[in-house]
Amino acid sequence: MQVLFARYHVRVFRFVVRLVRDEATAEDVISEVFLDVWRQAGRFEGRSTVSTWLLAIARFKAISAVRRRRDEELDEETAGAIEDLSDDPGTVLEKKDKSAAIRKCLMGLSAEHREIIDLVYYHEKSVEEAAEIVGIPENTVKTRMFYARKRLAELLKSEGIERGWP
Repeated sequence: MQVLFARYHVRVFRFVVRLVRDEATAEDVISEVFLDVWRQAGRFEGRSTVSTWLLAIARFKAISAVRRRRDEELDEETAGAIEDLSDDPGTVLEKKDKSAAIRKCLMGLSAEHREIIDLVYYHEKSVEEAAEIVGIPENTVKTRMFYARKRLAELLKSEGIERGWP
């Protein structure tokens, strides 16, 4: 289990943190994922790679965590932690940064499209593996990739970036 955790913890964490957008929640989800893997190791049938199996479990747990979080009330501390989105000099500089612009454009995609881009480009999953992780047909993955890339190109163009993305 230590070897499995050491090998996949960072990869699964990065995937989960992109879904839940909160590092503390992502750490909780990662703990649940590896606890489930330990409990259900005998269920692994070897039909997919270990990383695909782990990411599928992580995706399910992350979606559940996001749903739970939506149900929680907004308390004063949380409300105070919400960022002020007005442009200050630092934000203006950041907007000029190409990688920041790309991240911003990625956030402009729908959750479904962002998830597919994340799996294929950042986690280097094949269309087949992405389909298995998300639980959709391969052709749906291809369609989502097509429309995600098309929309991403539009968003990047509006940011003044013509190239430099997958």
